[in-house]
Amino acid sequence: MSHVQSPIRTTTTPSLSLYFLFITMPRITITPFAVALAVAASVAHAQESTFPATPLASKHFSYPSGIPYQADTDTNLIRGSQFGYNLCNSTTEGQDSLCQTSFLNHLDDFCLWAPSEPNSLIADTEGEEVAWCTKPGRGTRTIPPVLLLTFINIAEGDYGGELDPHGADLRGNPLGGLVYTNAFNASNGDNDTYTQAIEWHNFMGGNSFCFKVCDPAGANAANYCQHIYDRIGCAYNAPNNAQNGTFEACLGDNQDFPGIYTSDGQVVTYTQPAESLGAISTMPYTPVVPASSSCTTFASADLYKEAISLFGTSSATAGASTGAPAASATGSGKASGSSGSATRSGSSAAASGSDSASSARIVRMGWGENGAASGIMIGFVGMLMAGAALL
Repeated sequence: MSHVQSPIRTTTTPSLSLYFLFITMPRITITPFAVALAVAASVAHAQESTFPATPLASKHFSYPSGIPYQADTDTNLIRGSQFGYNLCNSTTEGQDSLCQTSFLNHLDDFCLWAPSEPNSLIADTEGEEVAWCTKPGRGTRTIPPVLLLTFINIAEGDYGGELDPHGADLRGNPLGGLVYTNAFNASNGDNDTYTQAIEWHNFMGGNSFCFKVCDPAGANAANYCQHIYDRIGCAYNAPNNAQNGTFEACLGDNQDFPGIYTSDGQVVTYTQPAESLGAISTMPYTPVVPASSSCTTFASADLYKEAISLFGTSSATAGASTGAPAASATGSGKASGSSGSATRSGSSAAASGSDSASSARIVRMGWGENGAASGIMIGFVGMLMAGAALL
């Protein structure tokens, strides 16, 4: 992904061209064909608008009672209409679902954004990704127990990119994509009470993936779930400390804001170079992995219980036989947010390093601040296969 400069807004008046034509050339006969051409040109010009009346990150819907059929109802913008739908239930459930409402709840209950068609590139489909989830019941597709990226339609070798609720045109990637969790404090431990994650980001591709959601109850959701560093992947946006072969949930400290680091005693903000300047070969800092504690270990089967009931154990066994590197998850702190710069997809989601065994790690961060966790980040880092956990 790279930064995409927002085009200058222009105001058009579709009927003005016809009106001006009559005034300046009163003696010319306007045939129906000419009028049709003028109207078509006017309509085409009107469709060149970019920005919606309301950005996706400013749209709030309660779950499940307040979910609209589609969160994005704009029809005259450059990227067209929303690909799927947000109102998902038993009638939309299955591997052909186009549900674009996603969840991050617990070790065995999370979703990832991925393409609807096999062998797809994230950069080509970022606006159309659908929700793939670890358990059925909410009208989405179900992630096979293998959890290979190719099993959720990402082409082998795709370096992928970032999905977030902003995008260059503020309509989000995917368009209209909504994310919910029951793991924030607002749920008070009630698994049926959901909070909309206004700020989130999900890196997919490069044989790795990570997902972070930030609590709107705090003050820095947009900073913890920053979406302008789309070219430096999970290692810098979701720093983690996964242990090979270990599936665990922990408490922990907040991570640093992505892109913010200290050098020679000075706080510095990293500026990501434009994609036109070529690959990023060096970085001026090493991301700090947040401290964690109170870890609880789980069996890998905890991730796949309900998926195995759908797909059987053969796919899970096949996945285990491939050998896969580490996956990890950490949680982000006090959150609340504002919109930031626009991004689109392009470069690898991968963080540094790869290992030979699958693992998953979630840290609920901010636990030490005011005695309560105020944000959650889920990160998955590795090759081929990975798990996920959410405290």
